[in-house]
Amino acid sequence: MKTRILLIAVLLFSSLMHASDTLRIDSLKSRFVAASPSKNVRNVNGILFKYYDEEEKFTPKRVNGLGMGFNFLGIFLPPLMLFGLPSMGDWNLDDDYVIVPREKMNKINGLQLSLINMEPTVTNGLEINVSSNISTYAVTNGVSVSPFFNLHHEIKGVSAAPLANVGMKCRGLQIGLYNKCGNFIGVQIGMWNENGKRKLPLINWNFKKQKVNKK
Repeated sequence: MKTRILLIAVLLFSSLMHASDTLRIDSLKSRFVAASPSKNVRNVNGILFKYYDEEEKFTPKRVNGLGMGFNFLGIFLPPLMLFGLPSMGDWNLDDDYVIVPREKMNKINGLQLSLINMEPTVTNGLEINVSSNISTYAVTNGVSVSPFFNLHHEIKGVSAAPLANVGMKCRGLQIGLYNKCGNFIGVQIGMWNENGKRKLPLINWNFKKQKVNKK
């Protein structure tokens, strides 16, 4: 009797381990079409549909292709901001932001096309977001375009938006009505431009590394 119970226990344990390994292997398989949030998808070679963004307890995904975000908050945010448009000194990112490790961020190699992005994301390529990146750590290596404003913690490349481009660490070119970045190397073109070196209308620049406190 004891031998039977022990044998059954061993078989059950083996089955559970096999199921766990199968799920782990399945999550690493590349998908052509996938959705987020999803705990069973890690790699996408194709299209990722993000229908709900949440920074906590989400599984980072690697996308080679297109990341599309359908969080409808991105439609309503610009009109709300236009009713209470911030003055130039009020365009800021969160001063208490926490740098998110790259392995805990989505990585999109290609195109990010979203109404709004609220998941920590590294975009290598082209980013087009209606309401940019809100309430999350965002890194872009390439070109970022928005019909309203761009918000990034880190960007290397070009950031262009009619109203404002605001960043923490920027390398490259900012083009917009108002441009602001504390740790900045490159050129800013707009009605008013601010970086860690100076504040100027029309065009501003800095080509030297700066010692900037984390803000």
